[in-house]
Amino acid sequence: MQTRETNWTIRAMSAGLVLSLSAWFVSRPADADEPRFIDCSLLIAPEYPATWPSAPFPRFQLTHQRTIGPDSAYNIDVLLIDGNTGTQLDVPPHSVARPELKRPKSGPLGLAYTDRIEAWQFGGEACVIDVRDLLDQAPKGTSPLVRAAHVERFEKQHRQLRFGDVVLFRSDYSDKYYQPFPEGTRYIADALDRKTPGYPDPDPACMEFLATRKVMTLGTDSASMGPLPNLAEPTHYAGLKYGMIWTEGATNLGELPSTGAFYTLLGPKHKDGPYSEGRAFAIAGGDLPQRLIAASKAKRAIDLSPTLEQGTAVTSPGIGSGNHRQVYLKIDFLYSDYLDMHHHTHLMDSMAGTHLVPPSYALPPEGTQVTYAPEVRGWLADFEKKYGRRGFSSMTTEKIPLDWTCGEARVIDVTSLIGTTEKDTWPASPEITPAHIQAFEKKTAELQKGDVVIFHSGHVEKHLKPSPNDAGLWAEPLAGESEGWPAPGPDAIVYLKSKGIRCVATDAPDLGGVDPRRALMTYWALGSNEMVGVEFLTNVAAVPAKSYFLFAAIKVRGCHGGPGRAVVLHD
Repeated sequence: MQTRETNWTIRAMSAGLVLSLSAWFVSRPADADEPRFIDCSLLIAPEYPATWPSAPFPRFQLTHQRTIGPDSAYNIDVLLIDGNTGTQLDVPPHSVARPELKRPKSGPLGLAYTDRIEAWQFGGEACVIDVRDLLDQAPKGTSPLVRAAHVERFEKQHRQLRFGDVVLFRSDYSDKYYQPFPEGTRYIADALDRKTPGYPDPDPACMEFLATRKVMTLGTDSASMGPLPNLAEPTHYAGLKYGMIWTEGATNLGELPSTGAFYTLLGPKHKDGPYSEGRAFAIAGGDLPQRLIAASKAKRAIDLSPTLEQGTAVTSPGIGSGNHRQVYLKIDFLYSDYLDMHHHTHLMDSMAGTHLVPPSYALPPEGTQVTYAPEVRGWLADFEKKYGRRGFSSMTTEKIPLDWTCGEARVIDVTSLIGTTEKDTWPASPEITPAHIQAFEKKTAELQKGDVVIFHSGHVEKHLKPSPNDAGLWAEPLAGESEGWPAPGPDAIVYLKSKGIRCVATDAPDLGGVDPRRALMTYWALGSNEMVGVEFLTNVAAVPAKSYFLFAAIKVRGCHGGPGRAVVLHD
């Protein structure tokens, strides 16, 4: 006789079998022919153990400074974020002292900050070294050690490591222990307090062995590359003295094949940063990974992000008093005597420097009744009359698929539009129209689904200068004292959507331009068409014809922007 529980179990097993078979049939062709993007980054949110728990390291904070309503047409956020937050990047100055200090660990690599690492080194072929047998296999407060023998075991099973590889130590530590509080104390705090075993990590000899293989980029799904309780600094220095960089706090490495996938970690380009918050991801399947691996190994990479530096105009001053975005601030909190350097955090607008524009930036969440200012209500009526109903969106930064912001780079030169507006119409930006895009397609080739369209005006590259010589970037165009930067109107956005474009980028400060009405319509068009923007690029003129654009914003939950770094790898 079958009970209710038995019937439920049979139905569940049957449903599970059908779902499994369906998933198998659906995924099989994609695995063989299409690239698959794999997110290897931890979610950053206040209730997660995203920051180092020892005093005086600051806790992460996300402030929704303005929300869509009568005072703002946009959702505007501010971040307080330390470079040791979530998935993160370490570079040599974390342990190597500056050469002028003339200390035992001084050297030229003491100047290899996050803003000076060359773009090719951020990526390469993922070589996933399985060390799951070490998980929790140590006394409390002590890390199980990854040794050279574990690397040799991998080489015996697969192949010898070489220059261009990204060695990733997979223990599944973050997958298991990166949880919301109170369980989240197990990730770092409990190990520091000797309540639980530490996270698996390589010892200094393992780093020395990897150096013989010319490996320059590593990663770990542990909270740090430093074994507890007393090998953190020796292991760091053993690798960083060779110019290695690495990911700390990776996750989801079990989704990667042992070899063959392309892996990268991209993060904001902080001036003189010894570490940085980052976004790690991998691409597996199809021909794309090998193309990107070959480009990284051959150092065919171009950095498209300007450096974030206090005192530079990397955020908007707004129009009129009281409407500026949070300026970029570096905040020192802990001094390292040996390195003669402060640990620091940053307070900044979520759209500082190169950043993401998700649909939720200009669209309210589903089911929200918005009361705009009277002027904006008029603009909305005009927009909806021509383009249809403005949409809703809860698609914040962490919900944007990685493949939306990566793709073949299609650079459209719009420098010919500079100087085409009349002075008596300022503030005004020359409008990029469908005709300009179609002329580009006729000259080159039609845009294809998944391409990343990049508008090249050279505005940021020309005008991003130290204060007080930076007025040409934002202040003068917004005040009508000079022409604004070329920007796409909503018609151009609608046309790009018809071509299957998901991501539109620019080397101008933003995609909206200096006229508030047209800017808002452009952002409404982007959001309502489920498209995203990447703004504030530089060096776009250097992008070759056959290039692949890579960008991903820091994975902050509920953020309506998101800083990051953009690079291209080219054939």
